[in-house]
Amino acid sequence: MNFLRGVMGGPSAGPQPSGADTIQKLCDRVASSTLLDDRRDAVRALKSLSKKYRLEVGIQAMEHLIRVLQTDRSDSEIIGYALDTLYNVISNDLEEEEQEENSAKQVDDLGSQFTEIFIKQQENVTLLLTLVEEFDFHVRWPGVKLLTSLLKQQGPQVQQIILVSPMGVSRLMDLLADSREVIRNDGVLLLQQLTKSNAAIQKIVAFENAFERLLDIITEEGNSDGGIVVEDCLLLLQNLLKNNNSNQNFFKEGSYIQRMKPWFEVGDDNCGWSAQKVTNLHLMLQLVRVLVSPTNPPGATSSCQKAMFHCGLLQQLCTILMATGVPADILTETINTVSEVIRGCQTNQDYFASVNAPSNPPRPAIVVLLMSMVNERQPFVLRCAVLYCFQCFLYKNQKGQGEIVSTLLPSTIDGNSVSAGQLLCGGLFSTDSLSNWCAAVALAHALQENATLKEQLLRVQLATSIGNPPVSLLQQCTNILSQGSKVQTRVGLLMLLCTWLSNCSIAVTHFLHNPANVPFLTGQIAENLGEEEQLVQGLCALLLGISIYYNDNSLENYRKEKLKQLIEKRIGRENFIEKLGFISKHELYSRAAQKPQPSFSSPDHMMFDHEFTKLVKELEGVISKAIYKSSEEDKKEEEVKKTLEQHDNIVTHYKKVIREQDQELEELKQRLNTLTSQNEQLQATVTQQVSQIQQHKDQYNLLKVQLGKDTQHHNSHGDTLQMNGIQTEEVSKLREELEEWKNKHELLQGQLKEKDSVIEKLNSSQLEMGATEQSLQTSRFGGLEHSNELQKELEMLRSQTQLQSAEISKLQMENQKLQVMNTTAGPMLADSGATAATSSELEGRLEQEIKELKSQVKSLSEEKESLKQQLDSSTSTVAILQEKNSKLQRELAESKKEQDDLLVLLADQDQTISAQKMKLKDFGVAVEDEDDTESGDQGDEDEDGDEEEQDENAVACYHEN
Repeated sequence: MNFLRGVMGGPSAGPQPSGADTIQKLCDRVASSTLLDDRRDAVRALKSLSKKYRLEVGIQAMEHLIRVLQTDRSDSEIIGYALDTLYNVISNDLEEEEQEENSAKQVDDLGSQFTEIFIKQQENVTLLLTLVEEFDFHVRWPGVKLLTSLLKQQGPQVQQIILVSPMGVSRLMDLLADSREVIRNDGVLLLQQLTKSNAAIQKIVAFENAFERLLDIITEEGNSDGGIVVEDCLLLLQNLLKNNNSNQNFFKEGSYIQRMKPWFEVGDDNCGWSAQKVTNLHLMLQLVRVLVSPTNPPGATSSCQKAMFHCGLLQQLCTILMATGVPADILTETINTVSEVIRGCQTNQDYFASVNAPSNPPRPAIVVLLMSMVNERQPFVLRCAVLYCFQCFLYKNQKGQGEIVSTLLPSTIDGNSVSAGQLLCGGLFSTDSLSNWCAAVALAHALQENATLKEQLLRVQLATSIGNPPVSLLQQCTNILSQGSKVQTRVGLLMLLCTWLSNCSIAVTHFLHNPANVPFLTGQIAENLGEEEQLVQGLCALLLGISIYYNDNSLENYRKEKLKQLIEKRIGRENFIEKLGFISKHELYSRAAQKPQPSFSSPDHMMFDHEFTKLVKELEGVISKAIYKSSEEDKKEEEVKKTLEQHDNIVTHYKKVIREQDQELEELKQRLNTLTSQNEQLQATVTQQVSQIQQHKDQYNLLKVQLGKDTQHHNSHGDTLQMNGIQTEEVSKLREELEEWKNKHELLQGQLKEKDSVIEKLNSSQLEMGATEQSLQTSRFGGLEHSNELQKELEMLRSQTQLQSAEISKLQMENQKLQVMNTTAGPMLADSGATAATSSELEGRLEQEIKELKSQVKSLSEEKESLKQQLDSSTSTVAILQEKNSKLQRELAESKKEQDDLLVLLADQDQTISAQKMKLKDFGVAVEDEDDTESGDQGDEDEDGDEEEQDENAVACYHEN
């Protein structure tokens, strides 16, 4: 182990071995040692030497280290040492500051070469992915760093290996869920390298719930106030979303845009922003711009813009825009972000137009921004951002264009406040060339694709100086051109004039009406000027070509043919076309045509606008053709134009009619919906009222029944009081007649016995009636032959019921008499002095018997009612049976008639058969034996006779009944 002591710094005797020798010995020990401890010590020594002797360790030890990763996976310590050693060999991040500048390229090549050796065997990357899955910190963390370094050196190759590896990307996504922040943060860096310029991996990572995890990390770290971890997460989000329409749509549909709003909640105290916060907020704004970039598909951009408005993100950005103390670069990026959020979205543009700055008095945000744009003391990038914001506000926004132009018209100018139109005119004619250019381009965007506003802008009059008459805005622009100002100013004015005159014949006529304009343009085009002036010459040629192409020949001296002849004489057609081509061949033209946002390295390069490049591309070809056309071709073209205009007018008329009909139809639909809703409400009201009326009826009937019961109860109570009311003065008389009542009492007892016998007879008669009713129910289905008996039984029941009713009435009357007598006899018996005990007993028995008699009478009354009901049901049953009887009689008569007809037919058939048989015999045809036939017929006749006899008996019985 002497060589280990030498490496680790221990004392040794003799000459020191070189680094290459030591590394070779360590590699031999790793390859040949059977003890795990020896191999671990050797790998640890290689790790310590790998930074200083990177090349030697990489050449000699890489193969042995890979074998250690394959064979010694059970020991996490040696695996960790091996991974660290490989990382030191492959990574170029170590000690970069110590490297000399001339050797930097050599270092990069060294790391790339070692990476290529490592990934030559794809199994090595697959093995590394397996090790990254290990939870042990000493294995997982070095594995993550090594894989990140491989991706930095050979990104596309390693990405492809991971992509084809089973669950390769999913394994790495688990790093974001690691509770150890070091591994989680390095996992974010690994995914940054993994997702660079690879749409397939970006989609997999996004659908592995990366958005949710990254946004959670950003929230946990404090949003914009967080550290570098937030920055790394934002960079990873940009990788996933930029130029990836699928992920952008997934981000929007997952409602992740709403989670971006808290990022921009900036407090009132905006002093002392840290550098990290500025970086984080800058990246957050860039992430918003990725979602609404003009290069995205229009549908995806529009949906993201609407989502940002509905969740309040646009409102939050406008708050930052109008806040104080915000750093300049953040303010500039916020303006650019707001610009793209509102670009082409009418709802967002309308909201932005309503935003006011917190000033006294409040001013629209557009006016405040335009103040910064025409102020030469503001930073150049800020002025470019304001111009871009104004362009996006007016993009496809005819309403906003009309509001800006209206501030220039004489009827709407307000002298007490500064308007957008006044600021644009002020910038257009200021001494600062950059303000001239920005104002001209801004005003050109207010006229973009809007012929109505181009005509209205011709009404604008400007007061140049005191005592001089006002001149039109168009004339003032041409005057400044002829004065020979800076190139940037002239380019801006020429772009404004070209936009203004294109597709507007009235504006062309106004321009040509000034006799100095055409000579100025031809003079500029014909001169041979320097390279800087070539751009102005090209724009002058474009303006003159527009004056020819959109000329309606209303001015005799400047008709199309005469202007062409003028070009032919003074300039030459070929020279004119060459000068016109100077525009599209210019380098700054190509830069401006790439994207809508003005992006210039310096103010001197600010020459072309993106929308103007589209106009040049559209008009360059048609102007070239118009210059070479003859007068006859022009006439034909004019006729075609007139025909097209007529067709367009017809189409416009029909569109107007259809629009009006659509409005009427919409109004009728609204009226129908209103009437339908009113009808439903009225029907509901009627139903409710009907139910209320029914409830009132039910309550009325219930009260009526209750009132009848109360009246009946009151009457019965009064009778009871009359019966029980005994005057005290009659007591003395009753005492004297005690002996007489004793005799009457005996008589009453006899009468009560008689009544008991009568009740028993009634009970027996009730039983007989029940049996009779049962027999009646049984006989209901018995047939028609019992109908007379039923009638007789019903007559008997009626008579018995009447007798029972008479007896019950008689019993009730006698019962009332007994009650009166009992009422009278009670006090007499109670107050008798000599026979008190006897009279009391007699009175008690009498009262008891009377009570029993009352109950019996009550039960008899109930029985009477039930008998009445039974009688009614029996009557209805008899009526039903009678109806059935008549029906059966009719059916029997019909069947009898049919039977008679059938017999007649049978007789006729027999005669016919006999005649046929005779004919057959005459022709000599054999016929069946008559005896057999007769016997068979006789049998049939017997059966028919029996059936006829049964039918006749049934009919006779029916008639008897």
